[in-house]
Amino acid sequence: MKSNSVAQSLLVVAGIVFAVQAPAQEAKKQPAPSAEEKAMMDKMMQAGVPGAAHKKLEPLAGRFKIRTRAWMDPAQPPEESTGTSERKWIMGNRYLQENFQGSYRGQPFTGLGTMGYDNVVGKYFGTWIDSMSTSTTTARGALDGNVLKYEGTMSDPMSGKEAPYTMLYTIAGHDSHTMEMWGPGPDGKNVKWMETTYTRVK
Repeated sequence: MKSNSVAQSLLVVAGIVFAVQAPAQEAKKQPAPSAEEKAMMDKMMQAGVPGAAHKKLEPLAGRFKIRTRAWMDPAQPPEESTGTSERKWIMGNRYLQENFQGSYRGQPFTGLGTMGYDNVVGKYFGTWIDSMSTSTTTARGALDGNVLKYEGTMSDPMSGKEAPYTMLYTIAGHDSHTMEMWGPGPDGKNVKWMETTYTRVK
């Protein structure tokens, strides 16, 4: 029933938009939307407007130098690498799109991510794809002060299953922030997988 309601809502909105865009002589033939239809359209339009929650991501936008430490084995020293990241607002400041360029174990590594805030469910979200996998990771979370905490799942090649992970973005200011990532280690216990430092390029 819920999916039917959503589909009906979209059809109503599409019909109203078409009526607005039609030539004047044709638009006159269209019946005026009912109060219920207008309220539905207003609610859907409001849900799509970026607001204060989106603006809180502004310190993450721009070009950054990055330094990453990754732990394949918690008992061993981390592997270190460097690279660049550029995030820019897209689709009317609704989403931050990240273009990541770096390396991993001596091989070129590129990634593409998005970040945003869902007005409907009231949560921040992130997605990620990269050149060393064939899957996508998704996560949702909340911003508490200057710390954005995500929780999500990703495909684990070792187990052949999805694995949970936690990600923290700590925004030190306009020019720097860090990303830390945790997930299950070899023994199944939660360990630190990765830490990346972002420093703005001026």
